[in-house]
Amino acid sequence: MGTQIHGSRTAQEFHSWTPTIPATTRDSYSRCTAGDAKSGIRRRQSRRFPNVSTSEPQTSSLASPAMTKQHRPAQNAVHSTPSRQPAMPLPVTLSSDVAGRPVSRRVMLRGLGALALLGTAAGAGLPLATSARAAAATGTLTIPTLLESTTDSTGTLVYTLAMQAGTTEILSGVSSETAGFNQAFLGPAIKVTKGDTVQMDITNNLSAVSTVHWHGAHIPPSVDGGPQNTIEAGATFSPSFEINQDACTLWFHPHALTTTAEQIASGLVGMLIVDDDSAGAAALPNDYGTDQFPLIIQSLPISSAGAILSTTAGLLARTTSFPLLVNGSNVGVDGTPTLTVDASRVRFHILNASITDIITISVSDGSSFTQVASDAALLSAPLSVTSLQLVGGERAEICIDVTSAAAVTLQATVTAGGARGGSGTSQIVTITSTATSAAASLPDSLATFTALDVSSPAATRTIALSNSGNTMYINGVAGISMTAMEASDIMTTLGATEVWTITNATGLTHSFHLHDVPFQVQTIDGDKPTGAYAEWKDTILIGPNSTNVIAMQFTDYADNDYYYMLHCHNAIHEDEGMMAMLMVMSS
Repeated sequence: MGTQIHGSRTAQEFHSWTPTIPATTRDSYSRCTAGDAKSGIRRRQSRRFPNVSTSEPQTSSLASPAMTKQHRPAQNAVHSTPSRQPAMPLPVTLSSDVAGRPVSRRVMLRGLGALALLGTAAGAGLPLATSARAAAATGTLTIPTLLESTTDSTGTLVYTLAMQAGTTEILSGVSSETAGFNQAFLGPAIKVTKGDTVQMDITNNLSAVSTVHWHGAHIPPSVDGGPQNTIEAGATFSPSFEINQDACTLWFHPHALTTTAEQIASGLVGMLIVDDDSAGAAALPNDYGTDQFPLIIQSLPISSAGAILSTTAGLLARTTSFPLLVNGSNVGVDGTPTLTVDASRVRFHILNASITDIITISVSDGSSFTQVASDAALLSAPLSVTSLQLVGGERAEICIDVTSAAAVTLQATVTAGGARGGSGTSQIVTITSTATSAAASLPDSLATFTALDVSSPAATRTIALSNSGNTMYINGVAGISMTAMEASDIMTTLGATEVWTITNATGLTHSFHLHDVPFQVQTIDGDKPTGAYAEWKDTILIGPNSTNVIAMQFTDYADNDYYYMLHCHNAIHEDEGMMAMLMVMSS
């Protein structure tokens, strides 16, 4: 057996979430400033945290300071036009119903409300927009725009993303300050193929520091988008990386220290779909907007005045409600969409983008459907299920067979994952098909799953989750600054297989996520996992007072300067300190 390693417990005082990050935090992480446009982060100020800047404070507000109260972005604000505007969303017919899981397709329409660019990078801007209700007409579903790329002289696919502020009507008749990629709320979908080399030109048109993390992507830590890859207001960061994994559903979102929950809840969320040339992937619906659709589900904490909330205090406030959003549409206000397709089978890429709550998907009549992928990979074989539970950050792919003979309605049940949260069941989409013949059977095998050899791991570790009030810890350290996390960082080597025991002493539910590599769950409270949890995962539920054992192998990428992160993807818990750092070294 490998060496038993335990994270250290340090007697340090840490504060709960505050809008301004402490100076110690600003002193020890890397940052992309306006002067670094197109170059990313390359300056070095400390041993492990290149491009540190301390000249100005980091704030958590997405809008300008004047907007942090009741100010709304000016309507009809004129912005310069980017080099490539996203295509218009694809309209899809919808209608209404009520019952359970988020699966609507209006995701990118809400984002076309008033776009207020509060900081502008050189040459970057956004088109004119006016404040508007996304998906205003009940029964109209909008699919997230599929973002197009350009190709440079080396064959690299170049995508342009602008983080921007806007306003969106989430509650009926109430305007909310939101943010999105290339629009006012949420963002486009990106579809790539294994082997592609991509460059993401990301401009931060917010007033706040941010990052863009590629959740679930197997890429080097220098471009992973964690807290080291910060992008200053007005700056552009252009990470480039190879798509080095099989077909799966990834997503992208901010990951700045102590403001992740705020920025995700405000709408900075997009889906990254990876395809490959395997027979298993080829057997699945693969025509985006025709038989393949993303479903971004949010149980969104919001005040009666329309303020999007992202702290424990916000969850507990008496005026807070938790509307269920599907692709940006509040199904409680807009009704349940009806998706009409000319196909006998549809494939949904489902993401729980909630910052705290747990989502369970089912069919309204209790019938079964087919899960074909978990968050990190296609399953080895199609899995017939009657329900599918997703914690924050977790993804799954499902197939629904439907013909003209009968419509199928999906529903979502919400369970509170924080101090307070959403509840109840809502119908999220009714699928109607014009196809008259049944779909062909799915193949018995979709992918090859090989269990890791854990007989002699390079290391075994304990990852202890704990809390004191609203301060959260991993191995006794509240990860609210890079300096604090460096004191208890995990060091491993390229090629190492490790076994981690995750203990949860908090009595709370957590969503555990590891950057870089997927892992395999060995046991849950001593029992072997079943279903999708028995294969590759990168985000899992850790129940109250539960113990989970996972195994992983660190392949392909080593870097003696940059870290990967491990943390709770209940984003409020992350911001309250439940995050730690991992460095994969070459030797």
